[in-house]
Amino acid sequence: MLFGTPRFVQGINLIGIRPSGLPGVRPTVWLAAHYDSKGQPISMATRIVGALCATLGAVALIVSLIAGWTLLPALAVGVLGGGILAQNRVTDRSAGAVDNASALVAVFKILDALPRHANVGVLFLDGEELGLLGARAFMAERAAALFDGAAVINFDGLDDRGRPLAFVHRTGPVVQAVAAELGAARARWLPVVVDGIILASRARECVTIMKGDWGTARVVHTPHDRAERLTLEGMRQVAAGVARALGAP
Repeated sequence: MLFGTPRFVQGINLIGIRPSGLPGVRPTVWLAAHYDSKGQPISMATRIVGALCATLGAVALIVSLIAGWTLLPALAVGVLGGGILAQNRVTDRSAGAVDNASALVAVFKILDALPRHANVGVLFLDGEELGLLGARAFMAERAAALFDGAAVINFDGLDDRGRPLAFVHRTGPVVQAVAAELGAARARWLPVVVDGIILASRARECVTIMKGDWGTARVVHTPHDRAERLTLEGMRQVAAGVARALGAP
């Protein structure tokens, strides 16, 4: 639940395809990133802690009821988590440098590194920060015509610090090559919501590439997520690795 979210939201998804000169030829690889941003009174790290407390409190409450234990500790943990999550409202006070301007720049860097004939498409999605609305609309309206048999590499948050992380939604040779080239840690589940979760439902393979650490999570969605704290070296490393995996010289 995001308090302060507009009741009616209008957005635009941007789709880019290099002309191949051959009718019916579609990209075999899509580079995706959301271009919207949002601010919140609490960081992503704080929200993760709040969600964990709320979940643990609910589980502990059930166990306490069954076992006949005192309910006070479980209630305290649950209330703490609920109090944190109650601050989960949308503001306009974050520039969104890591989340997600860094990813947009990475896509352009990859395109610059690839040969002009590379069969790669670009998808810049809106509304990710409002419940993945742009990805959902794209899947409902355009995915069947563009995604069948394709691999999707989604980028979401590329900080200077931390190790690359491959959030693998649906594995395949492209996903494996990208993760290996980046030396990325791999995960099949993470406590984050990204467009790749939706895009994977139609793509042949799909991965979301992120880079950062707990310090990054403490910055995302806050006023501290600004361009001045980035050198973009992390973005350059990711872009160069993905380009190599896709056949850049």
